[in-house]
Amino acid sequence: MILNNKVALVTGGGTGIGRATCFALAKRGATVVVNYSRSTVDVEETVQIINNEGGRAIAIRADVSKDKEVREMVGAIDARFGTIDLLVNNASITRHIPLDDMEAATEEVWDELYNVNVKGMFYCARAVAPFMKKNKQGAIVNLGSIAGQTGVGSSLPYAVSKAAVHGLTKSLAHTLAPDIRVCCVVPGAVATRWWAGKEEQMKKLAPNLLLQRIASPEDIAQMICAVLEQEAMTGQIITVDSGQTL
Repeated sequence: MILNNKVALVTGGGTGIGRATCFALAKRGATVVVNYSRSTVDVEETVQIINNEGGRAIAIRADVSKDKEVREMVGAIDARFGTIDLLVNNASITRHIPLDDMEAATEEVWDELYNVNVKGMFYCARAVAPFMKKNKQGAIVNLGSIAGQTGVGSSLPYAVSKAAVHGLTKSLAHTLAPDIRVCCVVPGAVATRWWAGKEEQMKKLAPNLLLQRIASPEDIAQMICAVLEQEAMTGQIITVDSGQTL
C-alpha cells in the first residue's frame, strides 16, 4: 500500500514510538491524526513540526480506554477527512511492579492496564473498521512487547496485557480479512522516556544484545510503516529487539 495521501490515526502519538511513527508517516505523505490523552504539549509540538515541514497533521484528544470517546474521535476524523485508511494502535501504559510482588498487582492495576493496552486497541480497531471496509482496503498495526513473549517486564499485568495484544492481533486478522490487514510490531528495549531514571540500566543492557544496541523509536517507526505498506501479510507478530529474545 502506498501511504501517500492516506489518512492515518496514531494513538499515543505525542511521544516516543508514537511520535516517531507520526513523523515517518508524514514523510511518506500521509495525513496524520495524532491522538493523545494527557501529553498536550508534546502533541502540539509533534503536530507543529510536521506541519512546519510541509506535512499534514492534526491533534485530537481521546482516552482510548473509553469506547464513547474513541467513537467520537473517529467521527471527528471522518467529518474532517472523510475516511480513515491506517491505524497504529500505539497507546499503552504500564506500572512498575516487581514480578514477585503479586499483592501489588491489584484489581485496579489489572483493570487500568487492560482497559488501555487491550480493550483500547480493540475499541479503536472496531471504530475504524467500517471506513476501511468501505474502501476495500486498510491496515492496522498494534504495538506489542517482548514482555508478552517472555512473560517478564515492568510488571506481571503489563506482560500479560501485551500477550493479549498479540492474541488480539491474530483474532482481528481473521475478523477483518480480506479487506483489512492486521499485524503486530513487538519492540524489545527502546530508548524512550520509559527508561527515565534507568539510563544506566539501559546502557548495561546494550552490550548483552546480539546487535549491541538499544533500538531507537525511529527503528520501530520504520518497521511499522513497512508493515503498513506490505499488502501480502496479515496476522503476523514481528519482533524488533536487536536480538534481545534470542
